Amino acid sequence: MGALLQRRDFRKATSAWHGPLSYCAAAMAVLAVVCAIGLAVDGRTLLGQGVWLKPVKFAISFGLYALTLAWMIGQAQRWRRTLWWLGTVTVGGFLLPEITAITFQAARGVRSHFNFATGLDETVFMIMGGAAYLGWLLTFAMGILLMAQRRLDRAMAWAIPLGLAISLAGMSVGYLMTAPTPDQAEGLARGLSLTTIGAHGVGAPDGGAGMPVTGWETGSGDLRVAHFVGLHALQVLPLVAIGLRLLSRRFRVLAGTGTRTALVIVAAFGYAGLTGLVLWQAQRGQALVHPDALTLGAAAALAGLVSACAAAVLAVSARRPGTSAALGGRRVPAAPVGTSA
Repeated sequence: MGALLQRRDFRKATSAWHGPLSYCAAAMAVLAVVCAIGLAVDGRTLLGQGVWLKPVKFAISFGLYALTLAWMIGQAQRWRRTLWWLGTVTVGGFLLPEITAITFQAARGVRSHFNFATGLDETVFMIMGGAAYLGWLLTFAMGILLMAQRRLDRAMAWAIPLGLAISLAGMSVGYLMTAPTPDQAEGLARGLSLTTIGAHGVGAPDGGAGMPVTGWETGSGDLRVAHFVGLHALQVLPLVAIGLRLLSRRFRVLAGTGTRTALVIVAAFGYAGLTGLVLWQAQRGQALVHPDALTLGAAAALAGLVSACAAAVLAVSARRPGTSAALGGRRVPAAPVGTSA
């Protein structure tokens, strides 16, 4: 009986999720598996990596993005129809064109990004650029509407908009990659016709030694690190809010929604700082795995500040174990150990 009730609760919880985004996430999972098989059986390489690695990575990333937005839209109480249409346009105008272009170029064995070698390659890249701009605008619009929702859980009410804001910043890093490198800018100024305009590497040409799986440059800066880190704030901060709520059932110090909300804000500050740190590191031409003393010092300062802020929040909460916690605009007693607030 318990299992049956759990299945009913699961179906009820997921029935409100945005359908097209949910199906898109499932399709991305299938595509990731298919491309992973291609990676295993197709020996072709591009810039030192299997041609199917990029579609695998993008399919996983887009799948997480779609699934997260499908859940967020399902939580909305206001502007549900508008959010539904925005989510649907996101599938048709951003996710599908982008992943189709990447997979198409992988099948051809050529670069999908920064490729101006032929008229077809340039057209494919322009389509990808237009889809990316549209995706940014749609995510921004959905973020505004989701930010204005009424939620009983204040921690989640902060986690969603902060996660979306940092995710938009991470998306914006992609636009930095489309700018010509100094060598490319010089060539364009001389009237040369270049086959590649833009790069993810800083300080060395793309295609050098890279990290396993991610392919991030190990001999120079790589803007993809900040792009990846910032983009996935969309998942990380809501998971922080969920995790804190679950932990509040065991730890009285987390029982108050005010405490959990403050910790989510601290986590968002730390995550934004991390995104900025790896972007700054890459722009200085420094590989993620080879930080210098300045980078390590900045990372230590960020970690110390975040830890101090979190400790301060917990200390204030611990001093008031019997006080009330704000919940849904009312003052209610702090939840006892083993219960949720």
